[in-house]
Amino acid sequence: MGGGMAANLVKAGHDVNAFDLSPEALTRSRDNGCAVFTSVREAVVGVDAVVSMLPNGKIVASVFENDILGHAPTGTILLDCSTIDVGTARSVTADAVAAGYDMVDAPVSGGIAAANGGTLTFMVGGTDAAFARAEPILAAMGKAVIHAGASGAGQAAKICNNMLLGASMIATCETFAMAEKLGLDLQTFYDISSKASGQNWSMTSYCPVPGVGPTTPADNDYQGGFATALMLKDLKLAMEAASLAGADVPMGARAAELYAQFDAAGNGGLDFSAIIQTLKD
Repeated sequence: MGGGMAANLVKAGHDVNAFDLSPEALTRSRDNGCAVFTSVREAVVGVDAVVSMLPNGKIVASVFENDILGHAPTGTILLDCSTIDVGTARSVTADAVAAGYDMVDAPVSGGIAAANGGTLTFMVGGTDAAFARAEPILAAMGKAVIHAGASGAGQAAKICNNMLLGASMIATCETFAMAEKLGLDLQTFYDISSKASGQNWSMTSYCPVPGVGPTTPADNDYQGGFATALMLKDLKLAMEAASLAGADVPMGARAAELYAQFDAAGNGGLDFSAIIQTLKD
């Protein structure tokens, strides 16, 4: 996703320094107009803003502590677009502020296609001042930039959103599987339910059935899109957050269990809508 985001920053007129552990990603970044570097420390020298997207909270904490804070100019606005736990987001932001930086947590929704198309939704946590600095940068990469609240609120919103997405996708998948077993034509069922009270994003924008609704990963053998392993990661974060908050989330918990089983069966690289295959079986 970071590659598409960087390309859109270039299109918006920004000079972009890029770093990634993947040589292929760096090549694509160079082709998209970015200057590429061999380390984070080199990439952040002299910049006005740092946008990061990293796999998990442990890596975020390490990269900021060792490669960004004290290496990017003091006063730089830091935007972490990773999806991580709320506690780490708040801790890293506190360290950044103590070191003289403004920082926001700004996880995204929309997937690879939205990253490439510049239509991501950003959920942003941070102070009003930090959000004001971050908003025009994020707007170059997304269709919606929403201030969710104080530090960590962006991560809280992302975790809640993706728990809802995971549960609603499973409900959508099992409904289509049942409709087929009841002898309904799936396109006809889609035409009915997409205009009735069962309508939801997982059905109308990301239908898990090939050939039904708009083009989705289901039409490409469930390749691309939002990987099952990433959905499971977000659901695990949601379960951790629910436990800490004392929230009762039976549907979210069941979604986490089903995606854990689907991932363990070797399907982590498939789009998360591919779970319909298990439900149909």
